[in-house]
Amino acid sequence: MSDPKRKKNNSSKLILIGEDDIDDKEILEEIFLSIDPSIQLHFINSGQKLLSFLENADQEQLPCLIILDYNMPALNGSEILKYLQPMKRLKNIPRIIWSTTNVGSFKSTCMELGASDYFVKPSSLKDLEALIKRMLSYCEVDNNPVESS
Repeated sequence: MSDPKRKKNNSSKLILIGEDDIDDKEILEEIFLSIDPSIQLHFINSGQKLLSFLENADQEQLPCLIILDYNMPALNGSEILKYLQPMKRLKNIPRIIWSTTNVGSFKSTCMELGASDYFVKPSSLKDLEALIKRMLSYCEVDNNPVESS
């Protein structure tokens, strides 16, 4: 795993992932890096630690994407989103919730609190790989000045 304090360069992307399940962490890391070895992944296992990281990160240490497991210790995904909402320097960073929960009210709450998307954790590796490719597309938005429709 790359050092999150390392300064980003044009060929790398930092993705901040709030995930407390070690198995999910390992499979995410394996698939993300198999798709794009240039990315840097920084995993944090609690909502409070994730917020602390973002509050203390220099501008060049900010991620291109924040992925939050909905069911995290201390603060869940929607609570983290609520804390992130007023942070102006983070407003352009996409935030994705991923969860085992497919409850419509959870999804709508997260979207109202600024989530760019809400994904239900898939049960197959093939579906997870497709999902991670969709997640990675959120990092590429910053590199493309023309918005796609």
